[in-house]
Amino acid sequence: MAERRVGLLGATSLVGECLLPELVQAGWQVIAFSRRAVNDTTSGVEWCRLRNPLSPLTPLPQGEGKIPYWVCVAPIWILPDYFNALETHGVRRIVVLSSTSRFTKWDSSDTGEQTVARRLANAEACVQAWAEATAVEWVILRPTLIYGRGRDRNIAEIARLIRRYGFFPVLGQASGLRQPVHAEDVARACLAALEVSNARNRAYNISGGETLTYREMVCRVFVALGRSPRTLSVPLSLFRLAIACLRVLPRYRQWLTTMAERMNRDLVFDHAEAARDLGFKPRNFLLAAQDVEG
Repeated sequence: MAERRVGLLGATSLVGECLLPELVQAGWQVIAFSRRAVNDTTSGVEWCRLRNPLSPLTPLPQGEGKIPYWVCVAPIWILPDYFNALETHGVRRIVVLSSTSRFTKWDSSDTGEQTVARRLANAEACVQAWAEATAVEWVILRPTLIYGRGRDRNIAEIARLIRRYGFFPVLGQASGLRQPVHAEDVARACLAALEVSNARNRAYNISGGETLTYREMVCRVFVALGRSPRTLSVPLSLFRLAIACLRVLPRYRQWLTTMAERMNRDLVFDHAEAARDLGFKPRNFLLAAQDVEG
């Protein structure tokens, strides 16, 4: 592939951290964009700082060359602010990370979650319309519950609660099915979407390699921490009270009662199309020590 230069938005995110070495190993010259200064001298990676989230992309040092390929692993709804800058840099193909939350939170009882679902859906439509109007090839990836390296807001948060309290509360049987997908597998899907020609102008759901209940998922976290599973079934009213108290703390400000309500709801997505077109082969839900680090 000619001109193997790729711009990466969201380079310091969890998926971005996993994607950078994959791109370098695959022979890409990476222009990594971040809102904060990064002290990284990795060969094959050039860092450019974004002064604020809404500013145009920082011009490249010495105005060197075009960037025909892009990956956005920052929130998809920020991307329209950069359309003009992407065109200036000669974009020809872009891979964008969205989320299956656009489906699972659409009918949430929480208006904030409904807003997130609609922002995701609207942003996807906006990206597609812009790309088609400018003859840019696009690929949208929608992962399920992302975890890994102790940096996610899913498994890592469960681990923190277990370490602090020694047990984990669940609603009822917590029998809803989940497919956690590791951030490294999401990163590899991004790389494949960048390179596979027949994946252009398509959206893919990408889920983990194993389907298990919410309760079993929590039990796996206990085991990874070297502890015997201790779950406690509590009524929804107690969950509401507990979450209201936790939200006073900055770390838990994003916690909602709807998270407990979904413990008994299946959130399952088929990734057969991603397997066929992208060679997507996600791992089972086997936690390494670094995935549950404090």
